[in-house]
Amino acid sequence: MPAQGPAASAPLGLQGQHTVGETDPWKINVADHADRKTSRDFAAAKRLADKILATLGLDGQFYGTSVIQMHHGGSLWLFDNAGWFMVQNQAGIEWSAQFCADPKKVDHLRLNAKRLYDGFPGTLPEMAKLGYKDGATILNTPITDAGTVARWVDSIFNSCVPLPAVRHIGVLPTGDGRHHYPTPITDIDLVKFDDFVLWVTDPTSNTEAAVVPTAARGKGVNKTRLIYATPGTELDKEHRQARTKGKAVEFGPQSLLTQQAYKLQ
Repeated sequence: MPAQGPAASAPLGLQGQHTVGETDPWKINVADHADRKTSRDFAAAKRLADKILATLGLDGQFYGTSVIQMHHGGSLWLFDNAGWFMVQNQAGIEWSAQFCADPKKVDHLRLNAKRLYDGFPGTLPEMAKLGYKDGATILNTPITDAGTVARWVDSIFNSCVPLPAVRHIGVLPTGDGRHHYPTPITDIDLVKFDDFVLWVTDPTSNTEAAVVPTAARGKGVNKTRLIYATPGTELDKEHRQARTKGKAVEFGPQSLLTQQAYKLQ
């Protein structure tokens, strides 16, 4: 579910369900929850993340230069002799997902993070210098109930993967937010050549698709391979059928999808 609002501290009065949807063809039923309010833990985590980001001299490649939103994606910020950097835990937990999270499984994420932070002993003191005083307490407190789950979810150790809005909740053509498209595909946007067009339009359905080259640059490649099609389209059906057979859907140089992909070259 898109995390467009601030996070809350704990579930309150969960009853019934409501429908969530948007112009993209998806709709889910989720348990009702209290109005979201920025929890103390999330506010503290965002303040710390903003201070960390201010030290990085961002070049816009990975975090972007527009207004940054904080994604509950398993953020593990570390400090060493070269400064701050971030890795991600085995799993991130969205605010709404805390209500079905098993404390034992969440504690596994805490223990995994603790092992990492033990290898970077300067990190927690540096967090404290920047005003984040509860880092050691959160990291060292076993997660056993809804309250400790909620605190972990909104902590710096989960809630602060910095993303521009277009990469967080954006919808094509203006953005490929990870709430709407598979991350293994949207991450390609961060590493691809600027003159290769990842997201193309399927002419049969006028919906988004993603393609990649079938060989390395400079090899005379003139074909593309489909890696994503909008769910429910004929192209998606073809893609799924091919994958069940261990095959790929490919397009030659005459395909409009291939032509779109190479139009800048």
